[in-house]
Amino acid sequence: MEDKPKSMNTHRLQINDRGETVITGVTDVLSFDAKEVMLETVQGSLLICGTELHVSRLTLEKGEVNIDGRVDSASYSDKSDTKSAGSLLGRLFR
Repeated sequence: MEDKPKSMNTHRLQINDRGETVITGVTDVLSFDAKEVMLETVQGSLLICGTELHVSRLTLEKGEVNIDGRVDSASYSDKSDTKSAGSLLGRLFR
């Protein structure tokens, strides 16, 4: 049986000067554009909102994502919420 890397079992969100974001424990990238990045993590869904966001490094095998750009907010939702909700608009207007 294959062991998962440590970063796949633990979750860390580090935002440096609102411009460089390092996230571990990422299991999937659900969507991204210049204003928001939606990730599935071992702790639930994570929505990063900001301006000029860019996924500069993505290593799903290790569960690591780096995002550059100005971060305005970061919010989580439980795993069960994202599985049943569907789209982002569906979650916003529930």
